[in-house]
Amino acid sequence: MNTESVVEFLGNVPLLQRLPSSSLKRIAEVVVFKRYERGDYVVRKNQDVDGVYFLLEGQAQVLRSAGEEDSQQFLLKRFDFFGPGIFGDVYSADVVAVSELTCLLFMSDHRALLETKSVSDSDNQPCLVEHILYLEPLDLNVFRGFTPPNAPTYGKVYGGQLVGQALAAASKTVENMKIVHNLHSYFLLVGEINIPIIFEVIRLRDGNNFATRRVDARQKGKTIFILFASFQRKQQGFIHQESIMPHTPAPEMLLPREEMLERRITDPLLPRDYRNKVAIEINASFPIDIRFCEPNYSTEQTKSPPRLKYWFRAKGKLSDADQALHRCVVAYASDLIFASISLNPHRREGMSVAALSLDHSMWFHRPLRADDWLLFVIVSPIASESRGFATGKMFNRKGELVVSLTQEAVLREAVTIKPSFGAKL
Repeated sequence: MNTESVVEFLGNVPLLQRLPSSSLKRIAEVVVFKRYERGDYVVRKNQDVDGVYFLLEGQAQVLRSAGEEDSQQFLLKRFDFFGPGIFGDVYSADVVAVSELTCLLFMSDHRALLETKSVSDSDNQPCLVEHILYLEPLDLNVFRGFTPPNAPTYGKVYGGQLVGQALAAASKTVENMKIVHNLHSYFLLVGEINIPIIFEVIRLRDGNNFATRRVDARQKGKTIFILFASFQRKQQGFIHQESIMPHTPAPEMLLPREEMLERRITDPLLPRDYRNKVAIEINASFPIDIRFCEPNYSTEQTKSPPRLKYWFRAKGKLSDADQALHRCVVAYASDLIFASISLNPHRREGMSVAALSLDHSMWFHRPLRADDWLLFVIVSPIASESRGFATGKMFNRKGELVVSLTQEAVLREAVTIKPSFGAKL
């Protein structure tokens, strides 16, 4: 099999479809052909990792240990792949050939060839999130926002983008000495990513110590999002904190979200359809660095507790120490994974769910830095009447509670999810 044929094969592997042809050619030059007879072990559970296997011809079976809670078996076919598991540098399962089998082994020494670098991944580059939050002034109280081509989207305007941009618009109409201390927002319609968003700020109150703003976000003449925000001049007062930050590994000890997704992609204990979906998802760069505290084998179709903890910060260094900017960035990041955890106890194989944010509230208690690590602790105490409710707390590395949050989302089982411009409900 010549190099050109290997490159053509690799181009059909979901894990590699985000790579340029030059990278595929380099990978084709270093892979090793491995052949197995029916019944041969390709790898054994807890065996040291050699690298990633790509199935060229034949089929293999993933075998779970006797007595494991989930006894589902996975059949691996042409264009499938597997390698290191979620939890470490050993294979997570036995993989056995069920026919004559040919694999291409991509050794771990060359793993750098699988990496794709984004502008937002480097601390030496401008923060992508700042670019997303930029607003063009149209009038004294009117601003225009955009969804840049490299901004994360999910078939619609990301909810955190609406919160962050609306808060940025409100902040531009308040004197610098007053900083947002709470916001309450409502998602009304699905936003379109290909047209601008007009943010109109209504000045509801300007007092000596407090100011209140309302922001209406519009597309095509329709209001798609509303935000109310209160701003306060810095004042001295009583201080106490009952909330205690849970013990978690330091963020430097945890894998970045992108690397965790990479490990999920190659883990043979996860369903092939799920891994292929993750392989597509990882192509979209998110401008926030996320480190999950408790990696596990849960997928969108397996049950898990309605809670989550993760560290996050903006990728790169924010250009200004101004609290207005840092709080807008935290508002942007806060909607990525929130009320959707209400679905965790109800997930099952084959289930498709529509989860859409209804409202989002935040209280800022202390100064913070969005480009330094913050711990986001989320709990969903209840889901009822097609709605999931979640509460969140954000702590800085000192254990100080800096932000409290709530969110409610509509949760409905659906056959297909096709976002369209119009009412959510």
